[in-house]
Amino acid sequence: MTQKRNIRTTLVFGLFFISLGGFLLHLRIHSPSAHPLNYIPFFIGLVNIVIIPWMFFFRPLINWAYILNGMSVIVGIILMSDFSLGKLPPELSLSAIFLNTTLADIMVLAGKFTVGKALFDLEFSQMDKDLPVRSKFLRYPNLGWWLVHLVAIAVVYAIGTELL
Repeated sequence: MTQKRNIRTTLVFGLFFISLGGFLLHLRIHSPSAHPLNYIPFFIGLVNIVIIPWMFFFRPLINWAYILNGMSVIVGIILMSDFSLGKLPPELSLSAIFLNTTLADIMVLAGKFTVGKALFDLEFSQMDKDLPVRSKFLRYPNLGWWLVHLVAIAVVYAIGTELL
């Protein structure tokens, strides 16, 4: 096994365990048996646990795995932010924001995203050469591309929830 393959395997298992942990936390709070709508995140969670990490093992599927991983993170951040904003504690303080909102869950998603980005970069960057990072921030696969999508999807979601 090469060092690159070893690092890839370790990161894929990291992605698997982060996804599994988030899935189990979500199950504890939003059991599918409690409400039929909870089956949607249940099945998305299964995809995040099984399919997306598996896709990162195959070079032709890495772009798709990266996009699916990133989009599931964006949707999770938006939905959990909306959930927290709808149930803000009456006494808004720094400790209430950290302990009584979904901020910790959103940070887990941020970790899931960064592991997926590391897997993508491991495959497509030329790590053996000492090259400076030169890329256009707003173009795929850079972080700016993801920020644009996060903002755009959040705006569309906010407009949609206001109209309904």
